[in-house]
Amino acid sequence: MTTFEHDPVMVDEITAIFDAVPAGTVVDATLGGGGHSHALLSRRADIDILGIDQDADAIAAALDRLAEFADRVRTSRRRFDELDEALAEHGVTEISGALFDLGVSSPQLDRPERGFSYRNDGPIDMRMNDDQQWSAHDVVNGYDRDQLARVIKTHGDERFARRIADAIVAARPVETTTRLAEIVTTAIPAAARRTGGHPAKRTFQAIRIEVNAELDVLPAALDQAVAATVPGGRVAVLSYHSGEDRIAKQRFSVAAGVCDCPHDLPCVCGAIQTVRVVRGIPKRASADEQARNRRSSSALLRVVEKTEPTPKAAG
Repeated sequence: MTTFEHDPVMVDEITAIFDAVPAGTVVDATLGGGGHSHALLSRRADIDILGIDQDADAIAAALDRLAEFADRVRTSRRRFDELDEALAEHGVTEISGALFDLGVSSPQLDRPERGFSYRNDGPIDMRMNDDQQWSAHDVVNGYDRDQLARVIKTHGDERFARRIADAIVAARPVETTTRLAEIVTTAIPAAARRTGGHPAKRTFQAIRIEVNAELDVLPAALDQAVAATVPGGRVAVLSYHSGEDRIAKQRFSVAAGVCDCPHDLPCVCGAIQTVRVVRGIPKRASADEQARNRRSSSALLRVVEKTEPTPKAAG
């Protein structure tokens, strides 16, 4: 069995956040190797975990890691925008909270055959669910210049997206991750390569997001989690990309009943507050954690707490 041992990001902050939720089921919507779930189960004897993940290897490894809590762990192999279906599968009607740790786990990056990493030689794959037919190979070798540039710019915040897209198209067919990384690196001006980490990082991130439709499915997943959470429960999101964080902020704002009506007029937009933003929590991993675990350096934490539905006043 593939091991998924890795450091869960901001685990102390996450467990402290969920100390406050009622007893019941907490959804780990990105189960991975079960690191966060292990910490939560160790800390709270009155909660159980429903873990969702697309990756069969991740679920198997998580169940092995969580074996001591077997009577309090259930899993569902799905995308997290199928959260409602996962709850129905296990007869769960309401939850005490949900955690979304977005991005790729360290073991997935470290396995060359999964094709996620620009550091290891392997096929250009990047599928979180290996039953999915569509892969990064289809994006890299099938998209035209404009499509590639859009993906790399939008999902990677890459300022040299057009140059990179031109270089990829000119080099086709591109078959391996190391070759793709070489093409991307060469396309970026030498001065820009010396800052900001590996030159191919943003392009690989962008292609991974495109292959797995990560930004497309996130809004529905967050809405489902908020709707299923009981008052006093919490939904937490660890994002690693500006697009992910924008979506989390926007969906949480909607749930918080943000009203755009003029201040001097009655509210007519029908805004209803169903969550409050949890203040006073660390937004970023500590300097010590960032030094120890490089994956945590780009993490941004947002948390909301479910409330009783309340109509919002204008402004």
